[in-house]
This record gives sequence, C-alpha cells and structure tokens, in this order.
Amino acid sequence: MKNILHKIQSLYPLSDATIEELKAYVTPCRFPKRYQMIKADMFCKYAYFIEKGMTRSFWLVDGEEITTSFAWEGSIVFSMDELYYQKKSEEYVEALEEVEAYRISLTDLRHLFETNLELCNWGRIIHQNEYRRLHRSHKERLTLPAKERYEEFKKQFPEVCQRVNLGFIASYLGITLPTLSRLRSGE
Repeated sequence: MKNILHKIQSLYPLSDATIEELKAYVTPCRFPKRYQMIKADMFCKYAYFIEKGMTRSFWLVDGEEITTSFAWEGSIVFSMDELYYQKKSEEYVEALEEVEAYRISLTDLRHLFETNLELCNWGRIIHQNEYRRLHRSHKERLTLPAKERYEEFKKQFPEVCQRVNLGFIASYLGITLPTLSRLRSGE
C-alpha cells in the first residue's frame, strides 16, 4: 500500500492506529487492462484504492463514451451515487492499464467515515479537491478555446498525458481527436 499511503498522508496525515484500522478493512485485488471495475446501472459495493495503474471514468451518452476523469497511483475510485445515495452508478470506471488495487466495501468505508475523524477529514479533502477539479474543468470548457484547455490539462495532469490514449483526453476536453492531434502537432 506504499503509493496509496503516500498519497493519503500527503493530503491528510493519518496516525499509525488509523492506518492499521484502514488496512484491516482492505483486500488486495488486480484488474486487467480494459476491465470495467464499476459499471453504470449496477451496484458495485466497493471502492478501490489504486496502488499501481490508471483508470478512467466515463459516461455512456447515445452510445458514445464521454471521459469524465482519470485516476492513478494513490487515488481512490468509487461510485458517489452508490456511496452517498445508495443508487446505482451513473458512470463506468475502466482500467486503462493493469491495475493493482485494494478494495474496501462501501459499507465499511461509510462506517470508517462515521467513526474515524482522521479518515473522515481525509475523505472531506479528497471531495474538496474533486469538486475544485470539476469546477475548474467546467469553467475551462465554457471559457477557454481548445488549445488553452489542452495546455491547462497538460499542466494539471502531466501523468495522464504520458500514459493515456489521446481519444480519452480529447473526450475529457470536449474536443475531437483530429482537433487534439492538430494541437499536439503544433507543439
């Protein structure tokens, strides 16, 4: 859990006791590339801490996959609809590479958020950061031309630019693949 604990500690330092409590609830698991860890219109029942690999989240809209986010080493992925509202997920989460992860049941994660102040605060911080990312992405889509959106994406997600299919990046930015290719050829 080296990458996961490093990321958690960088966001909100946890005591050794809290780390041991969290470890008691997780189970190691692996997923092959292209495996859908979370599927829309289904209950997954788990959150996944990513130790190694990368995922993307996406919606299926009129048969087209619209990428909404990326996650990599140290991140946690789950369905917010399921965790907080006990509703089926509206998104898919797919492994873009082979993924090594630790899973925790959403019931156990909710329990830890309710009973452990350190984990509750860590959860608050990851949600604050995700809200800021979503807000920033929404603003950029509405106010910036494609070239500037791509430049901001590269600054915010250099790791993603090196490891992800360009079509997924174009989808995230709300532009076509030919447009992204033109932008990249002009670099």
